Amino acid sequence: MRMHYIIRGVAGTFVLASLALGYLVSPWWYLFTTFVGLNLLQSSFTRWCLMENILEKAGIAQRERSEVCSTGAPADLPPSR
Repeated sequence: MRMHYIIRGVAGTFVLASLALGYLVSPWWYLFTTFVGLNLLQSSFTRWCLMENILEKAGIAQRERSEVCSTGAPADLPPSR
């Protein structure tokens, strides 16, 4: 399975679980929902996602060659000078 599908599934599961826990247990669980949302937002700007690193180190998924070029930068970014 492709890594971005796994990340979307994990993020969706975390959001739904934290919303349920916030409603059923304590409103403090909504902070976890905020954390997930902020991580998704920052990854859209920085193109770095902690969950990618976790999945890769756990051996669950690997980045595709098209996602990373030989310099280690994402393939769709221009080379740095």
